[in-house]
Amino acid sequence: MHTNEQTLNRGLRERHIRLMALGSTIGVGLFLGSASAIKLAGPAIMLSYVLGGIAIFIIMRALGEMAVHQPVAGSFSRYAQDYLGPLSGYLTGWNYWFMWLVTCIAEITAVGIYMAVWFPNVPQWAWALAALAAMGAVNLAAVKAYGEFEFWFAMIKVVTIVLMIVAGAGMILFGLGNHGVATGISNLWTHGGFFPNGGRGMLMALQMVMFAYLGVEMIGLTAGEADNPKKSIPDAINSVFWRILIFYIGALFVILAIYPWNELGTHGSPFVMTFQRLGIKSAAGIINFVVLTAALSSCNGGIYSTGRMLYNLAEQGQAPRLFAVTSSGGVPRRAVQVSIVALLFGVLLNYLVPAKVFVWVTSIATFGAIWTWAVVLVTQMKFRRSLSNTEREQLTFRMPFYPYGSWFALAFLALVIGLMAYFPDTRVALIIGPLWLVLLTALFYGLGLNKNRT
Repeated sequence: MHTNEQTLNRGLRERHIRLMALGSTIGVGLFLGSASAIKLAGPAIMLSYVLGGIAIFIIMRALGEMAVHQPVAGSFSRYAQDYLGPLSGYLTGWNYWFMWLVTCIAEITAVGIYMAVWFPNVPQWAWALAALAAMGAVNLAAVKAYGEFEFWFAMIKVVTIVLMIVAGAGMILFGLGNHGVATGISNLWTHGGFFPNGGRGMLMALQMVMFAYLGVEMIGLTAGEADNPKKSIPDAINSVFWRILIFYIGALFVILAIYPWNELGTHGSPFVMTFQRLGIKSAAGIINFVVLTAALSSCNGGIYSTGRMLYNLAEQGQAPRLFAVTSSGGVPRRAVQVSIVALLFGVLLNYLVPAKVFVWVTSIATFGAIWTWAVVLVTQMKFRRSLSNTEREQLTFRMPFYPYGSWFALAFLALVIGLMAYFPDTRVALIIGPLWLVLLTALFYGLGLNKNRT
């Protein structure tokens, strides 16, 4: 018998989950201008985000259908366990745990880099350690504390992007900050066209685009601690696509309309440039603060995710049972603590490898996310087929376009994997990722976990 609902504290309110869903779709990359992806696709990068956004919306609706029907903390790992078998649940849970560890290593180190802008004489490792200690403390407190931090972290990002879009619209339409001369939107097609590198360029950017969406599935993990999952989960998921459209596409439209796409990245962040043109001299410091909060938010969410997933794996008998214990406040502290210790080791490793590790980090994390998203889609199809006609009619949050949407999203994910195999820098993920899954499978059978029953 599963005991998630009895042991975890349902302390996440609707406003927490709504802002967490929004914050999880807005990453550090957007504030730095998504320069590398724009170089590949030009203005057509907006279509890459739209395509990726459609796939993510389908994936999230598939996850939402199961999360509302069975709101548990293990989310997609538990559903894979129940509908695809113990090996699938085990692989998905441990793969997700590893994915967030890898991502958090990059984010914690990034905090040190951002703080060096203000305090160049303080060692970078000190800030990385401070960030890990602070976010670790938040996660070891009540889940409501985690929700409050994520709420305000997301709010800072949202306000910044809204101001950027409004200010950019003022420049485009009224010449605000441009001596009254409206810039218009001709930059979208006057530097080699909307598709300066053809459709190939748009496809080449998809791997980076999908990395930007990594973390959106975290909404499913909150189901076991949501105060009212049957209302808050559908509300959060339904608004994912519109958030992507407004915040990603809206911000990119403004940036690409004001600045020639082939000059982006050569003069710093477009956000900094836009605010400076409005006469805000401290724009660089403001954006550095926003990017810092985005990195802390990702680190905070990563520790939350790894802790809950390890807790769920322990409940399924696929991790040491001691990680299934919660504090009096309903926090799986041992699971959170071991994730923090693993991150400490990861930060140390980060200083012992070349800078190229960051390209590998994003690639490996993207592979982990694609595995998770694919498992969500396959599990949902198996879940739907397991229901009787009456049970299907009683589903309160049904996935649209079933099963065609699922097949479209799976084909899209296969395309992204193919593109990752095409590029030498991202190809490493298709070596490390499958090897990690093979190792996990060997451990699953070697330790006799296939004989465990929960």
